[in-house]
Amino acid sequence: MRIDMSGKVVLVTGASRGIGRAIAEACGDSGATVAVHYSRSREAAEALAASLGNEARAIQADLSDPPAAQHLWEDCLNTFGHVDVLINNAGIAESNPADAPLDNWIASWRRTMDTNLTSVGVLCRAAVAHFIERRGGRIINIASRAAFRGDSPDYLAYAASKAGVVALTRSIARAYGKHGISAFTIAPGFTKTDMAQPFIEMYGEGYASDDLALPRMTEPADIAPLVVLLASGLADPATGATIDVNAGSYVH
Repeated sequence: MRIDMSGKVVLVTGASRGIGRAIAEACGDSGATVAVHYSRSREAAEALAASLGNEARAIQADLSDPPAAQHLWEDCLNTFGHVDVLINNAGIAESNPADAPLDNWIASWRRTMDTNLTSVGVLCRAAVAHFIERRGGRIINIASRAAFRGDSPDYLAYAASKAGVVALTRSIARAYGKHGISAFTIAPGFTKTDMAQPFIEMYGEGYASDDLALPRMTEPADIAPLVVLLASGLADPATGATIDVNAGSYVH
């Protein structure tokens, strides 16, 4: 099946590497114009945008500062005129031991929530208003299996933030479906990315792979085609759904 997204504008956050990069490439391959969001990796983002073609552009925003998420959305509208699909992929996973000094623990918790949940909420809020005006649009939020099975003690904030993303997405799907807005969650398990590497180094590769039903870890390119399918509109009746992509390590 060939999915043609020509004429569609897709904002992918955290698109300069990992899962976001694979999603941006897959959307570009389908003909979409991609807004390649990045925080610090300007060269990588600009090189990716140039390789995608279709008038893709790299746009910077530090999503650890939630007001920057609103500025990102406005920059996209100023650049492209409209957005058809929002893909919230950007996120952080900080090790935050329970015995850390309280001020440090709270600072890490807030940083994680601001990046993984509050900025996602700000972007969804802006997208919903825009999509209502345009009589339709799609939101795809990348969560984690940690939202359902929990995580290790050092990653409580990460798990909690991703659980919030799931509830947010389901609420949008229920509230705005009659406005033509569909919303989906994808919940990956361990995926071979730079962000996952510190966790693997801390707990060992066996921690990440021993409970997989498949013989290898998931890679970013495994997730991207599913995102394109959801972004295309061909799966709108599944609005509100959470789709597990975790090699059978957790099925909820």
